[in-house]
Amino acid sequence: MTDYNVLLYYYFTWIDTPEVFAEEHRKLCSSLGLLGRILVSHEGINGTVSGRQESCKEYIEVVRSDKRFSNIEFKIDRVENHVFQKLSVRVKRELVTFRADDAVPSHVNGKGHIQRKRGQYVEPTDFLTLLESGEAIVIDGRTDYEYDLGHFRGALRPPVSSFREFPEWIRQELSKYKTRKIVTYCTGGIRCEKLTSFMIAEGFTDVYQLHGGIVTYGSDEAARGSLWDGRCYVFDERISIEINRAGNKRIVGKCYHCSAPTERYVNCANLDCHRQHLVCADCEERMQRSCSAECISARRRESLVG
Repeated sequence: MTDYNVLLYYYFTWIDTPEVFAEEHRKLCSSLGLLGRILVSHEGINGTVSGRQESCKEYIEVVRSDKRFSNIEFKIDRVENHVFQKLSVRVKRELVTFRADDAVPSHVNGKGHIQRKRGQYVEPTDFLTLLESGEAIVIDGRTDYEYDLGHFRGALRPPVSSFREFPEWIRQELSKYKTRKIVTYCTGGIRCEKLTSFMIAEGFTDVYQLHGGIVTYGSDEAARGSLWDGRCYVFDERISIEINRAGNKRIVGKCYHCSAPTERYVNCANLDCHRQHLVCADCEERMQRSCSAECISARRRESLVG
């Protein structure tokens, strides 16, 4: 049974009082039984929630009834139950922490929507054509641990462990490609909005982004997730989801201990470490689901029974 939905969404629009909006939004989600993580700022909303299908449908209708969010896009996935344990609605300075907004010119238009130059949208089938042709530099707009679990074939792996590290990497390592065709992708699209805006402000002239992100690409009936290798990391209890339905997937994840192929992320059983790492079944048993020998003998450990 798939009686539940997961909604992934974002929208840039000016919110005068994000604290008030966040509290009202928390009450809305609670009344509908939704769980998940929602970020609110002066620049809009960014969220992923799970709930019963009828509750998610009502949520979408209520959000779109607000003229500020009338054009918001929701990525919808079917699941068997909640993929979150609680509801969190937080106010932050940025919807995704990039720390480079001062370098990216933007303005609020007459409808209250925040506008900034960004990369041209590329639809899934056109993105697949770009992958097959090799004519563009394809950049993974996520972090290193997300890439290591799964990525588009031939995509660049930026050596960043957090999104805020991208500006320095772009300036130091990518600036020599300012006139090349560059296309970025991320999970749902929001990180590419920031990434490509920054690149354009830095003088890149031919910048594109996958419209709707990896999730939309995987659900597109024409692209069918083709040339995506591995699984896609998601920030909920599922940890990862399948993307490639075209039959040409390769496993790219490697065990942290022995480098054997694997697609399973686990948290280190040492509660003072809890490092998330890729591990094969043999090493998980041998290392007692720990990332090091020191963590095996740690005093505060999670029970592995069951």
